[in-house]
Amino acid sequence: MKKSKIGLYFGTFNPIHIGHLAIANYLVEHSDLDQIWMVVTPHNPHKKKNTLLDDRQRLHMVHLAVDDYDKIKPSDIEFNLPQPNYTVNTLAHLTEKYPDYDFTLIMGEDNLKSLPRWKNYQTLLDEYSIIVYPRISPGDVPDELKNHPSITRIEAPIMEISSTMIRDGIAASKDLRYFMHDDVQRYIEEMNFYK
Repeated sequence: MKKSKIGLYFGTFNPIHIGHLAIANYLVEHSDLDQIWMVVTPHNPHKKKNTLLDDRQRLHMVHLAVDDYDKIKPSDIEFNLPQPNYTVNTLAHLTEKYPDYDFTLIMGEDNLKSLPRWKNYQTLLDEYSIIVYPRISPGDVPDELKNHPSITRIEAPIMEISSTMIRDGIAASKDLRYFMHDDVQRYIEEMNFYK
């Protein structure tokens, strides 16, 4: 039996916006992935909370944004894993928990540049495939990763929308309704987030 291919798209999603959704939508429709899981990264207890909303509220916003689309699912898998979360540990946990799934890591080209600094990054390259989407200024990708057999580049549209820009806009009373899913935007307004 062929294993289902699941793409893992990690992020704080604070808040989830159309940039995240457009990339996930593009990748699930233009690659061999069967589904994409939006993995909500929990708050790191050693970092200043700043503007990071509660884990469950960010997860709820991901649900609001994707629940009507079968191919994209929210995931809280890291909420119950030891902190701080390391991608290699999360993937090992998922591989053990879901033996019928084949997991692929999704990252922007800017993250690929820093991959050699990740915990056990060689294990990620040896045991998993990685899909990379373009960013405007990725910086220099290390030579060893430029043509690595585990890495596939997908020419997804470049989406330079950031959650920081949205939070700053909301704090400045800007109307940013078209940058988020309608239900996410309504929830943010109702809850008075990022004011």
